Amino acid sequence: MKDLFGTAILDFQTNNSPEDLITETTISEEDELSVAYLFRDFSGMPILEQKALLLAKGKVLDVGCGAGSHTLYLQNEKKLAVTAIDISKKAVEACKLRGLSNAKVEDILHFETNEKFDTIILLMNGTGIFGKLENVSNYFQKLKSLLTEDGQILIDSSDIIYMFDEDEDGEKWIDGTAYYGELEFTITYKDEKEAPFPWLYMDFTTLQNAALDNGLECELVLEGENFDYLARLTIK
Repeated sequence: MKDLFGTAILDFQTNNSPEDLITETTISEEDELSVAYLFRDFSGMPILEQKALLLAKGKVLDVGCGAGSHTLYLQNEKKLAVTAIDISKKAVEACKLRGLSNAKVEDILHFETNEKFDTIILLMNGTGIFGKLENVSNYFQKLKSLLTEDGQILIDSSDIIYMFDEDEDGEKWIDGTAYYGELEFTITYKDEKEAPFPWLYMDFTTLQNAALDNGLECELVLEGENFDYLARLTIK
């Protein structure tokens, strides 16, 4: 991958003529994402993200930290020990420039540590990195292995069924046999296009069932205004 997402983040942090990101999925047209939004403070975050940060406790792992805004709040305002990881080298570089004390280039599935975490957060559609439904168990087992006995995973996603058209009987028309939350995502930045990559949205019931299959309890913490929600997973 060209790491255009990380490039945009680093450009903004270093004032290197940043531009908006252009995002597109298999079921939606091109849309602009302001890079500045990734640098928002607590007051500019959606209520689901605010709630997750307020619930975070103990030693924290921020998976897919991006520009590091969640980690910064936990580190500077709540004074928690936070490890931030992302697969983007440039995003992690920007995070360090912003003052994150412990940011690393890591893929969660290959993240090796002797530490256990009291809270693991995956936000801004945290289920996205799972890619496809068939991968969820692998991720849940890895996340579970990193939790303390009474630890928690705070993760958000959306039920995107509303984006599909209804037929004459009022049923949603969904092409194919794959789970409707499995999308391909494309990013364009400064006229460069990233190769499409899988991105997963999960409705709460599907998330809950997958959690139970992997020895995790799943609690609905809060619902947002746009079919989104925050869930809390704990070891059964």
